[in-house]
Amino acid sequence: MLNSSQVTLTDLNREDGDPGSSVQEACKAAPFMTRLMPVSSLADSDSASSYKSRDKRRSSVKIDRRVYMQQYTSSLSSISTDRDDCDTLRLCKTVTNSRGFNDFCVQKIRQASFGRREIEIAEQEMPGLVALRKRANDDQPLRGAKVLGCTHVTAHTAVLLETMVALGAQVRWCACNIYSTQVLDDGGDLTHKLHKDYPELLSDVRGIVEESVTGVHRLYQYVKAGTLRVPAMNVSDSINKSKFDNYYLCKESVVDALKRTTDMMISGKTILVCGYGEVGKGVCHALKGIGAFVCVTETDPICALQACMDGYRVVKIDEVIRTVDVVITCTGNKSVVTRAHMDRMKNGCVVCNMGHSNTEIDVRSLQTPDLTWERVRSQVDHVIWMDGKRIVLIAEGRLANLSCSTVPSIVVSVSASTQLMNSCFPTRLIPPCTSYDDSFPDEYVATLHLPLFNARLTELTDEQAKYLGVSKSGPFKPTNYR
Repeated sequence: MLNSSQVTLTDLNREDGDPGSSVQEACKAAPFMTRLMPVSSLADSDSASSYKSRDKRRSSVKIDRRVYMQQYTSSLSSISTDRDDCDTLRLCKTVTNSRGFNDFCVQKIRQASFGRREIEIAEQEMPGLVALRKRANDDQPLRGAKVLGCTHVTAHTAVLLETMVALGAQVRWCACNIYSTQVLDDGGDLTHKLHKDYPELLSDVRGIVEESVTGVHRLYQYVKAGTLRVPAMNVSDSINKSKFDNYYLCKESVVDALKRTTDMMISGKTILVCGYGEVGKGVCHALKGIGAFVCVTETDPICALQACMDGYRVVKIDEVIRTVDVVITCTGNKSVVTRAHMDRMKNGCVVCNMGHSNTEIDVRSLQTPDLTWERVRSQVDHVIWMDGKRIVLIAEGRLANLSCSTVPSIVVSVSASTQLMNSCFPTRLIPPCTSYDDSFPDEYVATLHLPLFNARLTELTDEQAKYLGVSKSGPFKPTNYR
């Protein structure tokens, strides 16, 4: 859903009954959360209520019991997150809101008014979702649908969830990343967990909408093994995801993440970018544009040739690892930067990930008694060798832009609107992992976002449309366009 590594599992079970019947069990599969958040039931986040009345309701919140939620930490030293952000042992209070509902887990319910303001700010730059909410509100295309999701949870995600609820869906959501979560399946984690540990729940699941590159790779592995039991839609290869989310979102956010965490002067630095897919392209172009010397590692000859023609040196990581100032991974693979590489890095080298999860940088190999971890600021650790050398590790190897900075709302809106279109049209949940084969939803979503730029389309004449062999109203792109 958001950026390059999100996934939504959609249960389009339209039978009457408990809205959480099957998905309540599936909440056990959700990482980092003890329960899923039923967005449609959070009265304290109701957009129709004023801030004043919301503040009054906050005082009536009743504490029923306490639940402890174990979060990620290391057994060695300070590599757990700051106390204010993510304690090793998080106290999660179960509260009852003004509607008498308590089946949700929110750490700071009293910040609901602040969260509402953040959501409203995000809505100003997310015209696609807002337009879909208004245009399809009467039709209620998601009426009766049960949508279970596990993604990065930010204010942008909340706009998507409220749109789903407005279109009739019953929604339950949880977070896939403890650092990117602000309000409320990354790489197919939820799909994998359900197939592995809760296969009995899959009979109620009508389809999977997968948006991350890594998640789609997992789905293809299931297809190859003949074990994918649910039809899946590959949104990762949709035009909007690859052309906008992967490139522009990362291009705008990588510099922000580096500045916020290190305060470094990027101009003049030598930076190694591992991977030259759409994410890597955006990262390279952003860094080169502000004066960095960028070199690239690649395994794909086509991507490597593109990097060469864009003016970047294509090297092997071992050739430059001793001299670079910053290493950024953008591959979606695992163990791209190993302990052997980090042993050879120069003092003060910054290491961060813009690809997927926390597997691209082998952080576990740094959790040894001979190394000392020092937390210097939120999401920034110094890993110190016995000879005094240190590297700067950002967000413990997780996604730097989502953990340490913000992302452009409009790019998120394009991706989320595309994902929502797939949820609204279940007939397009075609046989397992078949590629996205219709460009019309992508073009429709793009049209919804043009007014924000005051852009006006030129219309084809009848003669021009006939010459091109397309309809005057589209779609204009062939089904194989990427």
